[in-house]
Amino acid sequence: MQAEALETLLGRVVVAPQLEAWVAPSPVPLWEALEARTGSLLPPPFFAHAWPGSLALVEALRADAGLVAGRSVLDFACGGALAGIVAAQFGARVCCNDIDPLALATAQLNARLNRVELETRLGDLIGDDDGWQVLLVGDVFYEAPLAARVTAWLDGLAARGALVLVGDPGRQFLPLDRVSLVSTHSLAPNPAWDSVTDRPARVWRWRTP
Repeated sequence: MQAEALETLLGRVVVAPQLEAWVAPSPVPLWEALEARTGSLLPPPFFAHAWPGSLALVEALRADAGLVAGRSVLDFACGGALAGIVAAQFGARVCCNDIDPLALATAQLNARLNRVELETRLGDLIGDDDGWQVLLVGDVFYEAPLAARVTAWLDGLAARGALVLVGDPGRQFLPLDRVSLVSTHSLAPNPAWDSVTDRPARVWRWRTP
């Protein structure tokens, strides 16, 4: 599906001050529409929501642009790439990554909406290292096998000097022994997408092993 076709299924809204995005008010109608349009079984459209972890990263970067300004940044499991877009607004060179091609199409729509340029890379990058100076990791610690893989990867990246920032709303599998609190953010929930435990969201810095 072309990125522009997503505009007919998503709504353009302000998700944070001076940040617009294409999102869906709830997942199920969008999911059904995408499957009907493509004729394929698709994963849930996680890219179509402003997740609390990403919004917390947005607020943290706005509070301290020096974290990313002029640096090479990977927005991992980017979804709609909200954190990556804010990093790009501060002059970062941003690569946005996701395993869902519709997420990357939405990321490009959102980048265009906010007048920035992003590189996008499709696929599972866990274990890769392209020398990124900063990693933005939004809301990925929701299942044990994925969390274990991500934890080992981030340990290695932090050990060689990368700044790893994790936005998380209290997921069960975030390894709290690996992180230090940066900031806490109270965000209004969207009941169609978010559980009560999705608020507040926090930004954590990964510690060097």
